[in-house]
Formats: sequence, structure tokens, C-alpha cells
Amino acid sequence: MQKILVVEDEDSVRENILELLDAEGYQGLSAENGITGVRLAREQHPDLILCDILMPKLDGYGVWTILNKESYTATIPFIFLTAKADRGDLRKGMELGVDDYITKPFTREELLKAIQTRLEKQTTLTGHANRKLQELRSSIVHSLPHEMLTPLSVILGYSELLHSDIDYLNRDQMVEMARDIQESANRLLRTIQNYLMFSELEMAATDPAKIDLLKESRLISAKEAILDIAWMKGLEEGCQDRIQLDLVDASIRMSEMYIHKIIEELLDNALKYSPAGSLVNLKGEVDDRDGFYVILMSDSGRGMSPEQVASIDGFIQFDRRKYEQQGSGMGLAIIKRLVTYHEGDMDITSVPGKGTTVRVRIPICA
Repeated sequence: MQKILVVEDEDSVRENILELLDAEGYQGLSAENGITGVRLAREQHPDLILCDILMPKLDGYGVWTILNKESYTATIPFIFLTAKADRGDLRKGMELGVDDYITKPFTREELLKAIQTRLEKQTTLTGHANRKLQELRSSIVHSLPHEMLTPLSVILGYSELLHSDIDYLNRDQMVEMARDIQESANRLLRTIQNYLMFSELEMAATDPAKIDLLKESRLISAKEAILDIAWMKGLEEGCQDRIQLDLVDASIRMSEMYIHKIIEELLDNALKYSPAGSLVNLKGEVDDRDGFYVILMSDSGRGMSPEQVASIDGFIQFDRRKYEQQGSGMGLAIIKRLVTYHEGDMDITSVPGKGTTVRVRIPICA
């Protein structure tokens, strides 16, 4: 039985709504003021909330604001009930992001239709989220164990050799083993870091306060940050001569940590999926017309089909059996979420067998 919380300070109105809900097969929860409504929403987690606006102690706007800041209650469908029908109230409710707005007095049909519409929409959204979660679980089962166990096996295997056969190994052999251990440890560390960041970004999607906090970040010099991570990546891979840079500078609305992550993943994909020795081009320019800093990463690698581009998400790596590259497939998914949360966007143009260009746009500081 679906639970509907009714937050209404007028006893007669509240009781009439509760009787109507009971007659229609819903379980009604009663709150005579906003403070009680917030408490019941937290305790009972109803399927929908009907809330009056004009109430003593805590009005409807206050109830919405409190519940919308908490991840556990922010996704509950919320309908305002009010006797005031002026456009100012309607506009304020819409600006807050409330799902619907019903003016008293309302008919039985109007109320039930609004409830049914919001519950059906929520069911659709929940079903979509569950399907995505199931796809994510399936992808994790197939990719994450390999990405963690493979480098871990190298670390354990070579460390065991160094421990048991140290007297029989020459210096060159030990240096090579130490290098392989370090590379495998770095690969394992990056997999874990990507997994944690991807999970954190997924959870942030249900917390508007976290998204707002991300948008407050500022970076004075995008060029300097990109140069730093490009130099480090080229040094790490031993391929500084493959990375061609063409950067202008700007202040952008993103933290240095996240711009580093975006460039690291773009370079990693471009270098990994391109022929050995081929060039990758990293360009940064300002689009003054739209107020964005535009990052373009181009390579001449194997490319992706339109279907693969449309399917980009965490833990999905295409043609793994055919190409056997390392990686969990989270890189582009992380970039996509980061730029979206910062009010930017990502676009991919790719031709199978010819190469890929990724365009990332990040808002510049006013």
C-alpha cells in the first residue's frame, strides 16, 4: 500500500483528504504542522507528500527546503496545496522544483489525478534507476574483478619471487620486477580511485547540496593545471613527444583536482587506443560567445561506433576480448558526470578505424 503524507494545519481539510486517500486504497499519514511533517517524512519515507504552504511554525516552503537537502527524502514527489492562487506563489514553487501545485478548493478528481500522475512518474523513474543499477552491477561483476585481480596477481607473484629467490636473482631481474610491481600497484590504485570517485558522483546526483557545492569551485589558470597533468602523464607513460598541446588560458568553474582527472582520463584513452608512436592533440580554447572553456582531445585510434558512444557509462569497456586493453571503462563516464554537474557538457565524435575527438565544455568564471 502506497503511503501519502498530508501536511495540513486545517483539521477539516486534512481529515477530508485522509478519508479520500483511505477510500482510494492509500495509506494516509497525518501531520498538523510543518515540523511534524518533516519528522514523519524522515521516519516513514512516504511515497508522496501533500503539503499546505501557509502554516504556523514551519510553512510549506520550509518543509520542502529541509527535505530537499536530505538525500533520503529529496526524491519523494512533493505537491503543494494552497488557498492562494497568485502567480508569485506558483513561481516560487516552480523555482524550488516542486513536482506539482494544487490550489484550494480542489475537486476530488483534481487531487486524485495529480497524485496518480506523480506516483506513476516516480514508478517510471524508479524502474529506470533499478535497470541502470542492474546494468552497473552486471558490468562490475565482469570488469572490476579483472581490473583488480590482474595487477594484484603481479604484485603478489613478483614479491613472492623477491622474497623466496632473492639469492638467485641478478640486479637487472630485480629492477624489472620492482618496476612491474610499481606499475601494477599504480594501476590497482587508479582502479580503486576511479571506482570511489564514480560511486561518489553517482550518490551526489541525489543530493542537490553537493551539486551546488561543486559549482562553487574556481580555478584561476586552466592552462597551468592542464600543462601540469599533461607533463606528468607524458612522463609516466614515457611519451611526452606524442602529446601535442595548444592551450589558451582562462579561469574556470571547476576545481584543480577535477580538471586534472578529466585531462588524465582523456589522455589515457587517447594514448591507449591509438597506434604506438601516433600523436594525440590536446587543445584548450575559450568560447566567449557562450562563456565556456572548450577542451578538445583528438587521436587517430580505433574509434567507436555511434552505438558505443551512446552507451558510455561506468564499468563498460567495448571490445575487451578483441583488444584486451587495461581499464574499467569508467573514465569517460566520470568525465561526463563531472562536466554535467558543473553545468558543462561533453560531446564525442568518433569514426571506427579512424579516430576519436572528445569535446568538453566547462563554464568560465564571470
